[in-house]
Amino acid sequence: MNEMGRVDDARDLKPALTSVVIVGAGHAGVQAAASLREQGFDGEVVLLSAENALPYQRPPLSKAFLKGEMEIHGLPLRADAHFRDQRIDLRLGVGAKRIDRAAQRIELSDGGRVAYGHLILATGARQRRLNAPGVDLPGVFALRDIADATAIRERLGAKPKVVIIGAGFIGLEIAATAASLGAEATVVEIARPMGRAVSPILSDFFLREHAAFGARFKLGVGVTAIEGRDRAETVVLSDGERLSADMVVVGIGVVAEDALARECGLECDNGIVVDEHLVTSDPAISAIGDCAHFPHAALGLRTRLESVQNAVDQGKAVAARLMGKPKPYDELAWFWSDQGDLKLMIAGLAHGVEQWVVRGDPATRAFSTFGFRDGKLAVVESVNKAGDHAAAKRIIGTTKTLTPEEAADPAFDLRGLAKR
Repeated sequence: MNEMGRVDDARDLKPALTSVVIVGAGHAGVQAAASLREQGFDGEVVLLSAENALPYQRPPLSKAFLKGEMEIHGLPLRADAHFRDQRIDLRLGVGAKRIDRAAQRIELSDGGRVAYGHLILATGARQRRLNAPGVDLPGVFALRDIADATAIRERLGAKPKVVIIGAGFIGLEIAATAASLGAEATVVEIARPMGRAVSPILSDFFLREHAAFGARFKLGVGVTAIEGRDRAETVVLSDGERLSADMVVVGIGVVAEDALARECGLECDNGIVVDEHLVTSDPAISAIGDCAHFPHAALGLRTRLESVQNAVDQGKAVAARLMGKPKPYDELAWFWSDQGDLKLMIAGLAHGVEQWVVRGDPATRAFSTFGFRDGKLAVVESVNKAGDHAAAKRIIGTTKTLTPEEAADPAFDLRGLAKR
């Protein structure tokens, strides 16, 4: 029995599952649909997308697409023919308005309805809104979809003064891109760069590197207002400083898109609460991807992850369970971020890490930091060191033993340990 008081058994589902409806056509939703067919599901699969564009990759929006190195035709997750060939009923421009759990039916934005045998919520996350006057002025942008990325790209082409609010992955990726295009970028961050996601060592390294790229930083301050007559012209900081701006990009994180779930009475807390099999408080409904708040076995607590890996792996896991092959979700989390010529790759999670060691010399711009929790390797952050990342993925969470001294020694055979 799981923590929600249910028995985890595929037999809890209706014995003859004939239809699955998936709300959200991002990485998680598309993978769930594809995996259902790969697992042999022969019933109806309906995939709802509120956007009109064919389901597309999100990561390039702040990197290759923003730089102009990739166009829209290179973004789709699957070709249009894939959905037809796999008999996936992809409905573009059709969102879900309301879930009727008693009737197992969804009311759609186009006025229609669709019934489900099982419902998968892959609703993702939405931008955290900046609580400051002037945030709705023209010239203030957030980056969440193709339309946002296109608008930002067009403005960056004029080499503007851009103020970026937030120094997370997205904010720093945009800052690096802006600098590479000749724009004047200023990044405002109330804490430290990528503070929630990486070690202080890595945070300090990227701060120095972005300064070398040409970005300016205003750290330890917030934004109290954005001012301008017909468009954003000035960003007012909490210490009273005023920054001139031709455009402003807000990237202060995201929150789970859980309104549908809340409105129909599903348990929600920092997202849609699911058990270790990604089942919500209603056994006929699962939740996956950025919107799902799930128990993380390695951390011993609940978390919600915003990553392509997590979205894809949870899509595969829920499909397998629906096809009678349940397995607790415990995949290793990993992430990546391209910032200028620096490729950051992370395996594991930094939560609760007690000791960090450095492998390699940060001055070479190719090194890794290894984080240990309870004496065991918990996370590796690699900059331009793909080999360290690959080895870490085969060590973390296994019985293989790596000491901090070994991790810090460049002569130690990390790859050999990973292969044992």
